[in-house]
Amino acid sequence: MRKKNIFITFVVFLLILLTLSVTVLELLSRNGDKVEEVESLISMQYEKEKKFKTAGYTIDNPNIIVNPYGNSPLTALVLFETDSNVSPKVTIKGKDKLSTYTNTFENGKKHYLSIYGLYPDNENEILIEFNDTKKILKIKTDKLPDNLYLPTSVKAKKEKLDNKLYFYTPSSVGYTCAYDVNGDVRWYLSNYALWNITKLRNGRILLSTERLVNSPYYMTGLYEMDFLGKIYNEYSVEGGYHHDYFEMENGNILLASDDFDGDNGTVEDYIVEIDRQTGKIVKQFDLKDVLNMEDGKSENWIEYDWFHNNSVWYDKETNSITLSGRHQDAVINIDYKSGKLNWIIGDSTNWSEEYQKYFFKPIGKNFEWQWSQHAAMITPEGYVFLFDNGNNKSKLKDEYVKASNSYSRGVMYKINTIDMTIEQVFEYGKKRGSNFYSPYISDVDYLANNHYIIHSGGISYKDGKVLNVPAGLGGADTLKTDTVEILDDEIIFELVLPTNNYRVEKLGFYDNYTFELGKGKRKGSLGKTEIDSQAFGFVLDSEKQDNQYASHNISFKKEVDRLVVKGQFKRGTDVNVILYKNGKTMKYNIPISKKPYTALCVDVFTEEENENGIVVTKYINSSGLKGSYSIYLEIDGKVYNTSKYVKF
Repeated sequence: MRKKNIFITFVVFLLILLTLSVTVLELLSRNGDKVEEVESLISMQYEKEKKFKTAGYTIDNPNIIVNPYGNSPLTALVLFETDSNVSPKVTIKGKDKLSTYTNTFENGKKHYLSIYGLYPDNENEILIEFNDTKKILKIKTDKLPDNLYLPTSVKAKKEKLDNKLYFYTPSSVGYTCAYDVNGDVRWYLSNYALWNITKLRNGRILLSTERLVNSPYYMTGLYEMDFLGKIYNEYSVEGGYHHDYFEMENGNILLASDDFDGDNGTVEDYIVEIDRQTGKIVKQFDLKDVLNMEDGKSENWIEYDWFHNNSVWYDKETNSITLSGRHQDAVINIDYKSGKLNWIIGDSTNWSEEYQKYFFKPIGKNFEWQWSQHAAMITPEGYVFLFDNGNNKSKLKDEYVKASNSYSRGVMYKINTIDMTIEQVFEYGKKRGSNFYSPYISDVDYLANNHYIIHSGGISYKDGKVLNVPAGLGGADTLKTDTVEILDDEIIFELVLPTNNYRVEKLGFYDNYTFELGKGKRKGSLGKTEIDSQAFGFVLDSEKQDNQYASHNISFKKEVDRLVVKGQFKRGTDVNVILYKNGKTMKYNIPISKKPYTALCVDVFTEEENENGIVVTKYINSSGLKGSYSIYLEIDGKVYNTSKYVKF
C-alpha cells in the first residue's frame, strides 16, 4: 500500500511539474503587448440591439433609432408598444407615388418597424397608421458622403415603371447604394461591399464582406443581411469569394471562389457550394479539370488567371451550371452532378480539336459572338442572356477592333443542344457604338419576358478617348456607368453615373420582408494558413526594433478569425512572420507581390513602387492555432522581436 501511495504521489508531482512547465512556456510565449483585437460587425451589432427597447414607448412617444446597426444610414427603427394587437402600416413619403414606400407589419403588441428609403440630409416624413390612429413622425438624416456619386442624367417613363429601386455595387471604390426612379439616393451601406447583390428567398440580401482574403478583390465570404444592415449570417469561405453567387433551390449557395493552395497557383477557376446551415463546402468544381488552360486565349489571358470566371448560374431544368470565362471569351455549361463539360458558347478559334464538338454553329441573321463577356444566365425560356463587353471582337490580333470603333451590348442566344446550333434573338447596345462600350465588368438582368436591364458599368476615357482596358489599368480620367431598362424594345428608364459600377439589380424594399432580433451567426471557415517552415527550440537570436524595421510601417491587427500583418517592402525582400509558442516556432512567408499565391514574374511595379516598395498583407488564420504566440518578424534573415503577442 505504501509503494502504491508513493507511486501516486510521484505521478501527481510529475503532473504538477509538467503543468508548471507548460505554464512557464505559455508565459514566455506572451512577449510584450497583446495585439489589439478588432470587434467583428456581428458582435458590435449585437451590442447595439441592447438599446432596442419597446417598453415604456408608445406611438405618441416612440423610440426612434436612425441607422440602428451603424452601417445603413438611410434607415431607421421605430419601436413602441400598444395595449392591443395591431398591424401598423408605414408610409415613407417620397417626391411622388413611385418614390413612396409602404409596408404593413405583423400583428402584435410590441412593434419593431423597419423604415427604409429615407432621403439624405432631410427631415423625412413617416406616416404610421393602425385602427383609428394616424401618426406622422419626422426623421432627420445626415448628408451623403462626398465620394458617393450622384447621377448626371435620369430619364424615366414613369407610367411604365414601378417603385422598385436600382441597387448598384462599385467596381473598386465607392458605395453599394440604391437610386429611385428620380435618381435620388434612398439607401447605401457605409461598409465596403463588392460584387453581386441580390435578394434571397427569405427577403434578405446577400453581398460580400468588407474583408479581403487576398488582393486585389478576393473577399473572405458573404454577409446575409437586411436593408437595416443587420447581419444574420456571415459565411467564410476557404478560397474566398469574388464576382458572383447563386442561391440553389435547397438554400445552398453556389459561388465563385479560388483554390489558392493549388499546385498551379491559379485564381478565378474554382466553384464551391456551401451549406447555408453550416457554412461548410459540400461540393466543388475545379475548372482545370474541365478545360485546357492554354485554349481559346483572349488578349487578357495570363497563366494564373486563365479563365477569369465572373458569373455563376444554376439551371434546374438541365441540372447544370453556366459560367463565364472572360479570358477565353467563352461561356461554358457543366453538368452539376458530374462536373463534365456540356457546351461552349464563343468563337472556336484557338481551341484544340478535342473541344470543337462542344461549340455551336450560328444560324439566322445578324449573328455575332460575344467577347470578354459578363453575367451569363439562363432565362425561363431557356435562352442564354449575357453582357457582351465586345473587347477586340476577334481572337486574331491583326483583326482587333479599336475601342473607338467598338461597342458593348446585352445579347440573348437561343441554343439547340441536339443540333448544336445557336441563334441570336435579342441585342441592345450595338447602335450606340463606343459611347456604350465597357471593356470590363457590367451586367444584364432578366425582369420578365421582353423586360430587361442592360448595364454598361465600365465605360472609361483618357484624354477624351474611350479606353479598351479597365479604368485602373488605363489611367482613366473620366468614368461613366450607363444603365437602361428596356420593356418591349423601348427604353423606359436610363440612369447615368460619373463612375464605374460592377452590377445593378432592381429590388423592392419590403418584398418578403423579414426582421429578427438576436446575434448573427458565423459559419464556415477560412481554413488553415500554410506554415512555410517550423522548428522546435527557443527564439534566442533576435533584436529589438531598429530604424530599418520601423521604416516598413509594420502593423498588427487581430480579427475574430485571424491575425493581420501589414507592412511596406521593396521587391525581392525576404519577409517572414514567426509565431512562437511553447518551444515551437512557425514561419509564414509574406510574398512581396501584388499578386500573392501566383507567379511573381507577372507583377508590374511602377518606378515609385520599385523605390519605396509596396504595402503587403499577410493573413494568418486562427484554424489550428490556440493560445498565446509571441510575434517575431524576419527581414532578409534578420529576426526582430516585435514585443507583441497574439492570442487565438
